[in-house]
Amino acid sequence: MTPSARQMNAIPDVSVVLPTYNRSANLRRTLASVLGQHTTTRRYEVVVVDNNSTDDTRAEVENAIARGAAVRYVLERNQGVSYARNAGVAAARAPLVAFVDDDVCVDADWIETICRTFDQYPEIDCIGGKVLPIWEGQPPLWLTRDHWAPVALLDFGDTTRSINAGNRMCLLTANLACRRVVFERVGLFGTELQRVHDGIGSMEDHEWLLRFWAAGRQAMYVPELSAFTDVPLRRMTLDYHRRWHSGHGHYFALVREPEFEASRTGRLLDVPAHAYREAIRNAACWLVRWSRGDSTGAFLFETRLRFLMGYIRTRAARYLRRIWQHARGTFRARTVRSAGNPRGAV
Repeated sequence: MTPSARQMNAIPDVSVVLPTYNRSANLRRTLASVLGQHTTTRRYEVVVVDNNSTDDTRAEVENAIARGAAVRYVLERNQGVSYARNAGVAAARAPLVAFVDDDVCVDADWIETICRTFDQYPEIDCIGGKVLPIWEGQPPLWLTRDHWAPVALLDFGDTTRSINAGNRMCLLTANLACRRVVFERVGLFGTELQRVHDGIGSMEDHEWLLRFWAAGRQAMYVPELSAFTDVPLRRMTLDYHRRWHSGHGHYFALVREPEFEASRTGRLLDVPAHAYREAIRNAACWLVRWSRGDSTGAFLFETRLRFLMGYIRTRAARYLRRIWQHARGTFRARTVRSAGNPRGAV
């Protein structure tokens, strides 16, 4: 049942934040899925955040509003999905804030599942669910579930699971809902790690979850909360996955995930020793699989190696840059002191 504009005067139960950028055709389909929910007594609004689109995105939103849908338009000039999501959170009026991407369609009971779950579990601050594929073409044989992360897919099975600091499972903002109050306690999405160039390797979702867990908040994986995302052909190539894992390693180095950073055997170039060991092990496994003609198995270890090399490269480069800047600063300070106190001066 489509929420009407009359409901805009009442505080909604859920605010759906939908960031978008130059995907007006996709946006039309996403809006249809969110607005076309099964009969529900829940009130909800859709906050479409236009992140500087140059196509007819605004016209699509205005058409939905003209048809009487409970949709609001927000323009966010700062480029990046984290800026857009943060603008959506600021504009949201409901105690529950849900997120969906502009290349995603949600299940017809999506809103009802969100509200029912939060009603049933008052101790839960955040929920997420499945993000299943809509393949643009036949996926290659090597693109198994081991390679779902680069195409933004998620399926932890059909059992509800608690998620907290002791049981970390990453949810995706393509299908996520939170109590609004959690943003006051955890903060908004970080803008330093947001996606650029088709989202290759970005970690804004994961970084927010790290702060969420550090604050002792509770989340839940809800298998009934289903969404479906497009997987274009360009994301089903070996080259895309190689670049994604290298980029993921780069951003992971910036995040400094506490569990990964812990090391009992020291560090080299600000890289924990276990990262070097894992890189060597994955390189050896890749070589063995490749020599046996197992290209699928070899590629799995290659992606793990690329992640680690991206991590090591970024961390080492930043460490060496700090050393160089410190040395240069020390040299300049000594030069200034020497100039101010020439030898023999009294």
